Amino acid sequence: MTANTLRTFLLLAGMTALFMGIGYLLGGAAGAMLALVVAAGMNLYAWWNSADMVLRMHGAREIGPDERHPALRQYAGDVEHLARRAGMPIPRVFVMQSDQPNAFATGRDPSHAAVAATTGLLERLDRVEVQGVMAHELAHVKNRDTLTMTVTATLAGAIGMLANFALFFGGNNRAGLLGTLAMMIFAPMAAMLVQSAISRAREYEADRVGAEIAGNPMALASALEKIERTARRTVNAGAERNPATAHMFIINPLNGQRMDNLFSTHPDTANRIDRLRQMAGAGATSGPGPWARRGPWG
Repeated sequence: MTANTLRTFLLLAGMTALFMGIGYLLGGAAGAMLALVVAAGMNLYAWWNSADMVLRMHGAREIGPDERHPALRQYAGDVEHLARRAGMPIPRVFVMQSDQPNAFATGRDPSHAAVAATTGLLERLDRVEVQGVMAHELAHVKNRDTLTMTVTATLAGAIGMLANFALFFGGNNRAGLLGTLAMMIFAPMAAMLVQSAISRAREYEADRVGAEIAGNPMALASALEKIERTARRTVNAGAERNPATAHMFIINPLNGQRMDNLFSTHPDTANRIDRLRQMAGAGATSGPGPWARRGPWG
């Protein structure tokens, strides 16, 4: 078990304990279980339909076998090669019309997954860098991060519901009036902190596994540096319309963050690059990568 996986497990355990404690304070198991069932139902529906929902939100177009554009055929072929290299099912491959270089993965499990890259990513990064990015996205699929984040969202949603129930229970519970008010304010905030911390841990883990899949940590490091530099001054209209999907992208498509602050869903890019450089220096991959560096889509 890696450090990031252990951290995710401990954070999930902490969120579960928080949920159970709040449920107890509000009057026992009945209210807590009701909130958990409602939140789980909502998130299960979203998880089951996540791929098509998110892809439609961002106007993504699937690249099929009859694709005519050579660069898009090459991009889809590279994703297929990386998936085979990782020993996982080949996902559906999409492209989104946006000048901002970015990408994400979605789907309820590796057999129903999709990866999507923006036109800006394909145009601004060279082939090996794009491969590094897509290996990162495949790592999210392989690690079943969509399931992890669904469980996290379920617990966070249930905690938020319990805090709202406190309005109806008032001070007539084990916490008392002041305890109830404090719970309404701080419980959802604590859940948000844990949810953000889990998101950051999963990004670091996807960087590590993605570098192993591509066999070249520096390809992803170089890609992250370019994406961060360009994304901060390029608007992603799809993400601006649907900010709830921002955590799915390899780099925050909405705004920049200069540190791993408590509420950020993405680690600081400089920290991610440093870790990838350490991987490269330690020789922690299976080789120099399946392709040689060339010019953009050459």
